Amino acid sequence: MSRSSIAAPIPAQAGIGLRLPHHAMVLAERPAAAWLEVHPENYMADQHSLAELELIRADYPLSLHAVGLSLGSAQGVDGAHIARLRHLVELLEPGLVSDHLSWSVASGHYLPDLLPLPYTEEALRVVARNVSQVQEALGRQILVENPSTYLCYAASTIPEAEFLAALAQRSGCGVLFDVNNVYVSATNQRLDPAAVLEDWCRALDARTVGEIHLAGHALVQTEAGDELRIDDHGDHVCSEVWALYERSLAQLGPKPTLLEWDTRLPAFGVLQAECAQARSRLDIAQERRYARAV
Repeated sequence: MSRSSIAAPIPAQAGIGLRLPHHAMVLAERPAAAWLEVHPENYMADQHSLAELELIRADYPLSLHAVGLSLGSAQGVDGAHIARLRHLVELLEPGLVSDHLSWSVASGHYLPDLLPLPYTEEALRVVARNVSQVQEALGRQILVENPSTYLCYAASTIPEAEFLAALAQRSGCGVLFDVNNVYVSATNQRLDPAAVLEDWCRALDARTVGEIHLAGHALVQTEAGDELRIDDHGDHVCSEVWALYERSLAQLGPKPTLLEWDTRLPAFGVLQAECAQARSRLDIAQERRYARAV
């Protein structure tokens, strides 16, 4: 396959998050997958893995899902990190590039988490500035993902869905809509996930949604005995999230959908089976969309 034929858009099908332990199997067997998504930070200083990824991308559409831009940082985005990401974008020609509505850098120190923002007008200006800087440096649009949250800022004055919708409008970025994060955040805040999803679908312009994420999560108990859901991407997608995904497709239309699995990584075949479940729901959404159009 020629290099120019690889930079095709990501299809509105179910893709798999590719992690380093699966590289060898994917290279040897070329298993069926509509597209693959990787964390670019895993390849910025690992030339061996990057060389493997260049071989893999010859057979699969590829998306880059960053975790280190710290788009919510008041100090701005690290220029050196943008340069490393730009190098990978130029080398790999991904169909999509994305990161999170969060921050993780302070005074030059990288924190091992995606930390939430207060949803205020000031924060919106900061994130819009940072997103615009990244897009200008990369020469392309990026998608910004709604995070999982475990608390609410008392200072927030803008609903989360409206905040991300406004960010897309101001900066021209797209939206990566994580359905599992909607469920995790809503249940942790003792809200009705279905009602929260409806708020998201009303706030977002479906044309700005470029990708959907699905994942599993962990249910733990706090010392006080309360239940808390942790977005660890380490299990099957639960039935409640599948139901929210179906509602999302009905409201937003079929979108490229990524199955994330990062911890307790299973065999690649397990990921393919999860993708098959997403694919069946995408097929139904496509059929219903076609039926309405004729």
